[in-house]
Amino acid sequence: MDPQNKVLACVDRSRFAVHVADYAAWAANRLNAPLEFLHVIDRHPERSTGDDHSGTIGIDAQQHLLTQLSTEDEQRARSTREQGRIFLKQLRERALAAGCPEVDVRQRHGELEDTLREQQAQVRLMVLGRRGASAEATRRDLGRNVERVVRALRRPVLTVTEGFKPPERVMIAFDGSGVTRRGVEMIAASPLFAGLPIHLLMSGKPRADAPRQLDWAHARLETAGFAVTPAWVPGDAETVIARVVQEQSIDLLVMGAFGHSVLRRLILGSKTADLLRSATIPTLLLR
Repeated sequence: MDPQNKVLACVDRSRFAVHVADYAAWAANRLNAPLEFLHVIDRHPERSTGDDHSGTIGIDAQQHLLTQLSTEDEQRARSTREQGRIFLKQLRERALAAGCPEVDVRQRHGELEDTLREQQAQVRLMVLGRRGASAEATRRDLGRNVERVVRALRRPVLTVTEGFKPPERVMIAFDGSGVTRRGVEMIAASPLFAGLPIHLLMSGKPRADAPRQLDWAHARLETAGFAVTPAWVPGDAETVIARVVQEQSIDLLVMGAFGHSVLRRLILGSKTADLLRSATIPTLLLR
């Protein structure tokens, strides 16, 4: 296995991490790639104590307080690292039990977005929970890091939802743009979806080149050995995608990000956020 071509699973210590682990293990096995779990510890976690920090205390008391806070910070950091190590070890054992032959774990201090940007040259696929600890605490449907991470990276990002089901039916939301054409080429050459039926959906406003674009993608995937069901369905892309996902019992959606198309507006605008919030299936976002 090439360690420079790994599946990187980004996990926090929320209950959603096990779903990230399961999908990451599934992808690593399909790709025959090493798997690494990455836990990034925020350098500046929000915290609050009941101590008086107002500056109305004396000099000796201030020094005592600073010493106390420093000691508490050190103890808190040590405890966080240790709990993180235990948690990563549990995820590693889970992935090994799922059949992954090579699993590594890593802790980093810093900002998630910056850390992933530094790591991406060695990564074939990123796996990220659509929700995590912060989303659960604030009751958000979409984690605060998801959009920023997808924007920052140049690697495919598999965003996963709650629960795990090995994908059996995959749909590509194809629009003929460069990013989705590269996505078709990538899927055709990759073992990730080998043997799975592919629904190839083109939607949006009526366009003259739609049949030609769809024929190209259909032929490329069939040549690679996929059983492909192509469809051109004019209409609002978000609505059509959601409906076809439900009608066809799709397990995993593949779509482009930051392309010059309707899907670009989807990922950049509120519609994409709405789609990710409402979708109950994993989504592979292509760059």
